Amino acid sequence: MPKDIHPYSVLRRPIITEKTTELADHGKYVFEVDPRANKLQIKEAVEIGFDVVVRKVNVMNVRGHFRRIGRRGGREADWKKAVVTLTEGHEIKLFEGI
Repeated sequence: MPKDIHPYSVLRRPIITEKTTELADHGKYVFEVDPRANKLQIKEAVEIGFDVVVRKVNVMNVRGHFRRIGRRGGREADWKKAVVTLTEGHEIKLFEGI
């Protein structure tokens, strides 16, 4: 387990799409996280950063898409996504009103 990741650097950005907005209504929030982070580190980062209680964390590795510009092509970087489920009565204000 890598201990060198600071809790504030685990979460990179929230993922805001139609699907994740619907999940937020059910207490599930989606973030892009550091690829080296594990579930315990993600849970700790969300609890410290947003002052909530996390019930469950699901993670998945996302492969970067192939993109083409003219004749040249390349791949986007791979990244890690985390779906964080909060306990009843807790919510993250960042996602409200979207």
